[in-house]
Amino acid sequence: MEDYKHFLLLFTLALALGFASIASALTWALRYREGLGWDGGAAEFNWHPLLMVIGFIFLQGIAIVVYRLPWTWRCSKQMMKLIHAGLNVLAFFLAVISVVAVFDFHNAKNIPNMYSLHSWIGLAAVILYPAQIVIGIAVYLIPVTPVYVRAALMPIHIYSGLFIFTSGIATALMGITEKLIFSLKSPGYKDSPPEAVLVNVLGLLIVAFGGLVLWIATRPSWKRPKEGDAQTVSYNSSSPGNVKMARTDQESSLEARRRNGKAEESG
Repeated sequence: MEDYKHFLLLFTLALALGFASIASALTWALRYREGLGWDGGAAEFNWHPLLMVIGFIFLQGIAIVVYRLPWTWRCSKQMMKLIHAGLNVLAFFLAVISVVAVFDFHNAKNIPNMYSLHSWIGLAAVILYPAQIVIGIAVYLIPVTPVYVRAALMPIHIYSGLFIFTSGIATALMGITEKLIFSLKSPGYKDSPPEAVLVNVLGLLIVAFGGLVLWIATRPSWKRPKEGDAQTVSYNSSSPGNVKMARTDQESSLEARRRNGKAEESG
């Protein structure tokens, strides 16, 4: 991998920001709201922001960059596809629970559903997400789709994944702001009480995490080598005398991909 130290720094920072986002969302629910529960009250609603941060933002972000972790290049492409799909399925499962929680809360309190821009964009993202997962599994995980079809659909698959991820971040920012405006009365949101400061920091953490994920995911030099190249690098790197040859092969492969500009089979 080119500039491995730079990649490692950014990935470590992204992990730290992701965990800090989850910790902030949990602190918000436990310290400033009514905790967590499943009784149709405010404690049930609190599952909504927490599970969205864990699933739709953190796990989905990790699923996006999992192919780019160089220490996974020893693994087969099929194994990485399973991990990628598994993380996305888990993220979607948590998102569904969070949506059920907020609908239960609204219905119990006679609050209208689906009236805000936050709810419109959020539901659209939640609907698009399983479609992305199903198409990804059908086209890339099940080995029956012709290679030329996989290559043709890969740019769309990548774009739609990044689009859903960024839509989730935008929805989260609208949602936490909406919740603060409705919940904080005295002092109000405009007075910047500690809860408002915490949630604003949560928003900044989410944006920073998303920005790092997008940067890592869009660097051509950090893309996973083709299956044969990855195995060659893994094999040669185990022998000190062949390290230089492995690096040369990897650089040649990278240069060839840059010249061709063709979409690879994997994401």
